[in-house]
Amino acid sequence: MAAHFGRLRKGATTTAVAAVAVAALSASQAPGVTTDDLGRQSAGAAQPSGDAKTGGAGGGATGDSPYYTDLPPLKSPNPSPSASPTTGTTVSVGEAEAGIPATVLDAYKKAEAELRASKPGCNLPWQLLAAIGKVESGQARGGRVDASGTTYSPILGPKLDGNGFALIADTDNGAYDGDPAYDRAVGPMQFIPSTWEWAGRDGNGDGKKDPNNVYDAALAAGHYLCRFDRDLSVQSQMNAAILNYNNSTEYLNTVLSWLEYYRKGTHEVPDGTGTLPSHSSNSDPGASPSPSTPATPSTPSTPSTPSTPSAPSTPSTPKPGSGGSTSPTPKPPAPSSPTPSPTPPTPTQTVDHLEDANTGKLTATAGSAFGAKVAVRAESKASKGVAKVRVRFTIIGDTDATFTGGESVATVVTGSAGTATAPALVAGEKTGDFTVRATVVGRVLGGLDYTATVTPRQADTLTRTGDTALTCVPGGEFTDQVELKATYKGAVAGKVAATATLIKSADDPTENDKGPYFKDADGKTIRTLTDLTTDADGVLKLPKLYADDATGTFLLRVNTTGGAVLTVELKVAAAAS
Repeated sequence: MAAHFGRLRKGATTTAVAAVAVAALSASQAPGVTTDDLGRQSAGAAQPSGDAKTGGAGGGATGDSPYYTDLPPLKSPNPSPSASPTTGTTVSVGEAEAGIPATVLDAYKKAEAELRASKPGCNLPWQLLAAIGKVESGQARGGRVDASGTTYSPILGPKLDGNGFALIADTDNGAYDGDPAYDRAVGPMQFIPSTWEWAGRDGNGDGKKDPNNVYDAALAAGHYLCRFDRDLSVQSQMNAAILNYNNSTEYLNTVLSWLEYYRKGTHEVPDGTGTLPSHSSNSDPGASPSPSTPATPSTPSTPSTPSTPSAPSTPSTPKPGSGGSTSPTPKPPAPSSPTPSPTPPTPTQTVDHLEDANTGKLTATAGSAFGAKVAVRAESKASKGVAKVRVRFTIIGDTDATFTGGESVATVVTGSAGTATAPALVAGEKTGDFTVRATVVGRVLGGLDYTATVTPRQADTLTRTGDTALTCVPGGEFTDQVELKATYKGAVAGKVAATATLIKSADDPTENDKGPYFKDADGKTIRTLTDLTTDADGVLKLPKLYADDATGTFLLRVNTTGGAVLTVELKVAAAAS
């Protein structure tokens, strides 16, 4: 489709020129944004615009609007062997730019996981979402998000009123962008309302699709990039997806630069501490900041005072004209700058430690749900509960146990008492111990580890499914096979381990060396069967039995995990004449 350019000023046309522009530009806020005294990007700030389902007036998801042009450091991060205790992300040494705010990074990784399941052919890397998030909003303004992933204040683009940008009249009655006249791009991934209306997703499971929520926005961006059955592992298709997001070669080059940088290593940093970009595509080198960005007030210079006419070539400051005096006019005192309000800590920043919140004994039989749930309490130094804090629960160890829903990681926001309870654990088929670790998202604090145990499936009763006598002639084979049913506390006991042995007597459970026997795969005689398992209905059908030349009554004993035992009589006698 034709390219749509809606910028007030075009940025550098190549990555190389962009690098020069980055060096030349004075530090400003986001592309045409305003910030409050907490460093949050506020409503009314200028950022990208948008697109309709097939392209839109502005082109792309953002309307080809302004974006950050800062490029990554020339030296890529150097991955170290260590990993983050909360996300497992490789921790990189050196560059601060490699740090991504914890909640924002979590949102990117969750979006990648969802797309891996729903659109596996897309091959979306989370690093691409991180690169776009960096360029669009500086990772949600350095991770200024609350416990649910929602920005503290809306991240808004400029009015798309055709004045230097695309002309997109209001499509949402101001519902998303607060502007009933013109549309604006919204949120960490900068969707315009008309695009969000069909592209929006609920990424954090709260039942809402909020463009200001980084989980929702990241998932929506992932689906947007994966449209048209694209395979992002193919470079040409990835380039097409990025250009569809914002139709600019410089934008493509900038995003690809950050993608490569993040692929070489990154790590999480506490929310609100991410590195903020400072240069935008709607500012040329030497240009003043965007109109909606308040310039830093400067100290006024010495006021000019009427002076006696002097030679035109005199470059000095005009002097007062009384009696030829050369005394300079006294400078007025510089206006005092208001003392900035202290930045209040976020709830996450006030957490000092996690405490157990009466978690019960974590034991379950294979294949069943655990009766107890892991519960922790986020507390301040004064041991008071802290609400609205994200707590991550992670299953660690050689286990196939999961949380309800099949996930091995779950994130829960603390309630008013500071308590977070993990989803119910569901045991898999692997028995033994594993660990559930609880950590605070966005803080480097010691976590709490809980040991959970999966015990084997059990049966307490075994019965035969039939009552036909089991008889055979010497050297023959038993007509009927032994079939049993296992139960546990009256319920079917499926997938229970069992052992069958032909024993010498009721008082001597050692293996018999004569009488009935089974055959192995090679046709050899065996009298003990191990690794038996009941089926889903609790039924166990033993292989065919054979008899040697010995006659008499013989015993077959079957044992299961959990203590169920059944002894079956086998009779070998000569046929009646």
